[in-house]
Amino acid sequence: MKKLVLLLVFFMLASANISFAQIIINSQDWRDVYSGMLYGSLIDRPADFLVSTRHSTLILNTISRTSEVRALSSRRSPFMVGYNSVIQGRGFTSEEVIYDDFNFELAQELDYINDFIIIDSSYGYNAISVAPYAVLTDSFVLFADRTNIRRIDDFLSDRGVDSLIIYGHVDREVRNTLEKYDPEIINNEGDRFLNNIEIVRKFREIKPARQVILTNGEFIEKEIMSGVEPVIFIGANNVPDSTRDYIHGTNIDIGVLIGNELVGTATTIRRDVGISVFVKFAQGARAPQGAISQVEALDMFYLPTYILRIELESVRYNRATGRLEVSIRNTEAQAVYFKGTYSLRDTEGNAQSVGDLDPIFLDGNEVRTLTYDIDPMSGNITGSAYILYGESRNSLEKVLEAEFNVEIIDVLDNCDIDIKSLVYDRRRKQFELELENIADVTCYAYTELVDVMIDGQLVNLGSEGPVEISPGRKARNIIKADLFDEDFADNEIIRGRVYYGEREGSLVNIKDFQFELAFKSLYYSLLDSYLTFTLIIVIVIIIILILIKRRRKDEDDD
Repeated sequence: MKKLVLLLVFFMLASANISFAQIIINSQDWRDVYSGMLYGSLIDRPADFLVSTRHSTLILNTISRTSEVRALSSRRSPFMVGYNSVIQGRGFTSEEVIYDDFNFELAQELDYINDFIIIDSSYGYNAISVAPYAVLTDSFVLFADRTNIRRIDDFLSDRGVDSLIIYGHVDREVRNTLEKYDPEIINNEGDRFLNNIEIVRKFREIKPARQVILTNGEFIEKEIMSGVEPVIFIGANNVPDSTRDYIHGTNIDIGVLIGNELVGTATTIRRDVGISVFVKFAQGARAPQGAISQVEALDMFYLPTYILRIELESVRYNRATGRLEVSIRNTEAQAVYFKGTYSLRDTEGNAQSVGDLDPIFLDGNEVRTLTYDIDPMSGNITGSAYILYGESRNSLEKVLEAEFNVEIIDVLDNCDIDIKSLVYDRRRKQFELELENIADVTCYAYTELVDVMIDGQLVNLGSEGPVEISPGRKARNIIKADLFDEDFADNEIIRGRVYYGEREGSLVNIKDFQFELAFKSLYYSLLDSYLTFTLIIVIVIIIILILIKRRRKDEDDD
């Protein structure tokens, strides 16, 4: 109780020194906007942010001329240089503070706060997820990574820490450095939807809100930063099962959807879970024209997002094997998980559906061919695909729907391989899987490692494309993996699967494997490097000899 009274006194003293009534954030960097909006909520001052240079004057139309304005401006990337003169030119009393590092400098200003949440700014959606809880608990959100963790550590050590949460994935150096503060770690399989549910639970333990904000974590908006209600993530096209199940198991009965891009997903929540959904999609015009009341879009500051996109490349019915072959291409560098359902029909009226029981991993810019046993079909075969996909196996938030014609082929695949060994090369930071072609045809093989624990996070890893293996020969699939000593104890058994086949673009066969973690001896690792270096030297010498011989011939001709 005494501690609570002291905190209240500090807060009142801090508030008493704040003479301004309105904050405006003048920066093109989302981290500055987020830090400024959080700062405003923590000191109980209304805050707005600019979204363009033109917006710098429009936003002043919504503020009373009697309000004293404090502009928080970025030194490196403001929307409006010299913004204070513009504000004062409109008749306001104002001041402008220029920041080099909004996040750190605002944390220093809030000298009464001793509760902190640590996130990595590479994952902007994590900042949105924790914002309501931060406001509710008077906690400040700090952006930490390997480049600034020493500075953050010095700051926390000087300030003193009552509670610390590390939310989502952070650099190994960040987590190790902050261990001494006994942090609570919220990072469930690196899944942003599962992490979001956990922070919502913590919010509702303190304030059992029955109304929530629904968003996808890709933009900042005033109500999201208010701390009045928690934020629940919904997908761009689909509601992940974990989110649906959580809402269904609570007494939440109202969802406020911010923006109209996710109306379809919110409709799914209303239908499947039964809560009421209201859409907040516009605001009154700040420069009205004419007698009719006008509206304009909400002020939303968009965060950097990962681009996820897959394509249905081909669907074939292989009559020789009685299987449907479905090829999915990942057109982006970011790996995804997908889970498809494929409904087929032929000219005789026969219909059937096949699909995946569990999500399938698909590495960046790769193609995966899945095969499904189906009953015989005849004539022209058509179908439709409904494919859920997302950045992790539990967050299949996007949907690909497509109609297709099925190509008929008659191809036997006689490829067969033997999986010989798996070792980890510490020097090169890679796994090496040795494969042997035991068939009479050339084979292609691609390797996927499943649920490797790296830096406290389960990940799937793919090899550097398919490797070609001639009959009777051996080859290695290389899988890059940056493991440290502390990761080895978490990976005593390495599991995976090999996709292989005669056709490089259709690896229709699968073999699973598991090996105890073994390391490539330093001798062989150095030998590989020596042989590579020797080969390069030999090639260079040969080129030099050829050039010398050609030069002598030219001289003889002269």
